[in-house]
Amino acid sequence: MPGLAASPKIFDYITFPENLYEVHYLEWIRPTSLDEPLKDYAKRISKFISEKNVVLIGVSFGGILVQEISKIINPKKVIIISCVKNSRELPKRLQFAKISKSYKLFPANNITTFENFISYIFGKMTKKRIEQYKIFLSVRDPLYLKWAIYNVLHWQQTKTLPNITHIHGTIDHIFPIKHIKDCIEIQNGAHVMILNKAKEINSIILTILKNL
Repeated sequence: MPGLAASPKIFDYITFPENLYEVHYLEWIRPTSLDEPLKDYAKRISKFISEKNVVLIGVSFGGILVQEISKIINPKKVIIISCVKNSRELPKRLQFAKISKSYKLFPANNITTFENFISYIFGKMTKKRIEQYKIFLSVRDPLYLKWAIYNVLHWQQTKTLPNITHIHGTIDHIFPIKHIKDCIEIQNGAHVMILNKAKEINSIILTILKNL
């Protein structure tokens, strides 16, 4: 499951031996409303999963979602990347955004250019990097964006679920590693390390799968 607003193309650099694994990519669907509970959304997404003994892999908000899905389908393993395992791992600035309700100022209806969208979510970037991200971040629906941001901030999970392996970058600015416990660290890995640290992440995932 890709991250917030991302398409499955973010996994283009993650590969699996075809003789050993069958890969299925999940995609974001439109929330039924701004008030759709995350657990209900997870139920709708879980209907796209028909296989047994699956391993769920999720990036960022997609990692939060696969944890919710794991409460429904009982997977063999859950692997999250650039994510959090419970609401206590959210940084104080995001907790403040929740309390102050400043997230309501998110201009989802007024994001007219991809550059504005990227700058709001990830901060200022070079034109070269923005062009690169255009390929991977394709979900621009205002309802989805508002719903997703709300559910990141209001995630109700207070305890870490069992059977989770967490891969996290040491320079993640969205979910700083100082708030993260029990993870496999990727040195100099940023929040979008699924793109530029793919080889290292791929190796770790294959080792996890091999040891199941």
